[in-house]
Amino acid sequence: MSDALPAGMILAGGRSRRMGGQTKALLDLNGIPLVQHVVQRLRPQVASLVLSVEQKTASLDFPDLPQVEDVAPGSNGPLGGLLAVMEQVSRRSEWLLMCPCDAPLLPVDLGKQLMQQIRFDGGAVCAVRYEHHIQPTFSLWNCRVLPELRTAVMEDHLGGFRAFFDRVKLSELVWAKEAVSPFFNVNTPQDLEQAATLVDQAKDRINHGPE
Repeated sequence: MSDALPAGMILAGGRSRRMGGQTKALLDLNGIPLVQHVVQRLRPQVASLVLSVEQKTASLDFPDLPQVEDVAPGSNGPLGGLLAVMEQVSRRSEWLLMCPCDAPLLPVDLGKQLMQQIRFDGGAVCAVRYEHHIQPTFSLWNCRVLPELRTAVMEDHLGGFRAFFDRVKLSELVWAKEAVSPFFNVNTPQDLEQAATLVDQAKDRINHGPE
């Protein structure tokens, strides 16, 4: 198994209904767009980084963060976004690390911890389990699943991760509970207010992994 860093992707294709339809990735969080907090934490963990979007848009143009649009916009959900990115990165990377655009407390060693777990038990995909719940968008994918992924999206019209997990060998990284969840998602205006305080508190904190 290669020691090279994985490719990376940030999911940003959701409709953000609980945010009134605003583009969640662009929400202001302590002076910078929400997605930039994720970029700052994720970029050192990956060899390359792209933004997964339903359709390309000028508002999401960031330096050194190419947009990759869904294979079939509007119909494939996050699994379709994963397929579109994996189609590109599989030519140069064995692994793909995924995170959502609304997780500003993302662990800075997430990729390392996921890779250690998948090396231990040999799965094709490794996802975080936190407080008894699988966190499918915090996950590491071996690009050898691309044929199965293509079939699931393009032929079987699957859109969500959980149904696809039944088709591959899934590893689980059990992450120890912390005072503040490093997998905290900004889904509502109230969450955004809370995140402003949490991000300040976590500036110099490094999250250390699993039990």
